[in-house]
Amino acid sequence: MNAAEVQSGSEVEVVVVGAGQAGLSAAYHLRRRGLAPGRDFVVLDHAPDPGGAWQFRWPTLTYGRVHGMHALPGMELTGADPARPSSEVIGAYFADYERAFELSVLRPVDVTAVREAGEGRLAVVSSAGEWTTRAVINATGTWDRPFWPHVPGRAAFGGRQLHTAGYPGPDAFAGERVLVVGGGTSAVSHLLELDGVAARTTWVTRRPPVFRETFGENAGREAVAMVEARVVQGLPPRSVVSVTGLPMSEAVRAGLESGALHRRPMIERLTPGGAVWPDGTAVALDTVLWATGFRAAIDHLAPLRLREPGGGIRVDGTRAVRDPRVHLVGYGPSASTIGANRAGRAAVNEIVALLRGEATTPARVPLST
Repeated sequence: MNAAEVQSGSEVEVVVVGAGQAGLSAAYHLRRRGLAPGRDFVVLDHAPDPGGAWQFRWPTLTYGRVHGMHALPGMELTGADPARPSSEVIGAYFADYERAFELSVLRPVDVTAVREAGEGRLAVVSSAGEWTTRAVINATGTWDRPFWPHVPGRAAFGGRQLHTAGYPGPDAFAGERVLVVGGGTSAVSHLLELDGVAARTTWVTRRPPVFRETFGENAGREAVAMVEARVVQGLPPRSVVSVTGLPMSEAVRAGLESGALHRRPMIERLTPGGAVWPDGTAVALDTVLWATGFRAAIDHLAPLRLREPGGGIRVDGTRAVRDPRVHLVGYGPSASTIGANRAGRAAVNEIVALLRGEATTPARVPLST
């Protein structure tokens, strides 16, 4: 539904902020528990179209190359062409899902603040007006907060700088000397695509990357537990990949053998024409591609003062410890697609109990990678 058609100012039971994997999962479970979209709950989405962050992925990231996409609850994704861009496949799937379950997502709507409204209710302030609600499910993900690390000389660099969030595909780098910064799956994907297109690529990371042949069930659980331990303490979450390592594949193995994935230590600084390492070694550059990840997009929750001294929001299950009316899904250990599905269900179970005035114990759902 177009935001221009929205009648704001109404009272609802629940506001879901974000319509990516986690937000749609939560909306599905709200509807399944008997709450009506548009009357009892609303879903507000910042993006212009269905698809969550997937709609912004570069066109060469085809569906067949997507790692770890899990179906939304209640409707499988079948028959997708693996050669089609993932942005198109998943965008169409999410659009079909919203229609099938009549979720009436309102977009584009920018939520600017969530604050106290009095009488136990919260006010959700947005570009389309204001709603008051008894509970908020925050599912805003990370795509809107790309992380740009501080590196000396970054402002003086005379070439182009861009983040993975704005990566247009390999053709835009033809004949260029490119520095790729970051140790995650996006950096590896960019390097493999740029091999043979760019004149030269240089890969730098703060820590040596670790490639793993397999991800066993125990390793996955241990990794999720490490991420969860951070958010339980009120520390900013780290990605699951940061503790599991990078998945090995035939393409990655070939890249390691050819030198396309030759990693060097982190640079000391950028210069107007390139980069320099601590030992004085220098390289000339045309472009710096920052594949340095994202941070949780939760600034709109600042009026509620949910952050701990460590910088993150402490959660118990999905519930914010400082305010049981707020649940965070797709945050920390539930950032994977299957984890987002399970977190959506767990949050709704608690919120339904809250609406009924029942005491609950936060769900300890197995948020698998």
